[in-house]
Amino acid sequence: MIQRFIELGEGYSDLYELIEIAQNNQHRLVHMMAFYTKINERDVASLAVVLQPTNPGNFQPIYICREGIPNPHVTANQRFNLFKEAATKLEKTLIEFDVKPSTTFGEKELYYQHLIGILRMNHFIPPMQ
Repeated sequence: MIQRFIELGEGYSDLYELIEIAQNNQHRLVHMMAFYTKINERDVASLAVVLQPTNPGNFQPIYICREGIPNPHVTANQRFNLFKEAATKLEKTLIEFDVKPSTTFGEKELYYQHLIGILRMNHFIPPMQ
């Protein structure tokens, strides 16, 4: 199975696309997630939507808006609230993690591999096959 993050942007107008992906793929929607971190003394969040793997193809997409939304536990903000409301409407529990910032890694792909490892280890996505 191939599991891959698909970055939409940092969560400004692309957050609406992330919510649309969740709503229009309710039949495939597995999880809605928030990853919290700190970059340059700013507390930020990445929001993500995990879909079921394709059949055929065994490709599991994880759509993400990376590190552009203020952490709602520090600064209340409407963008996060929209995502959380969508999760509630779609009857999904918002899964939250504190993670290292992407700037810790030399390449974005390494960061995404790190997140995939965390999700596999916590059984939110299937292990490698």
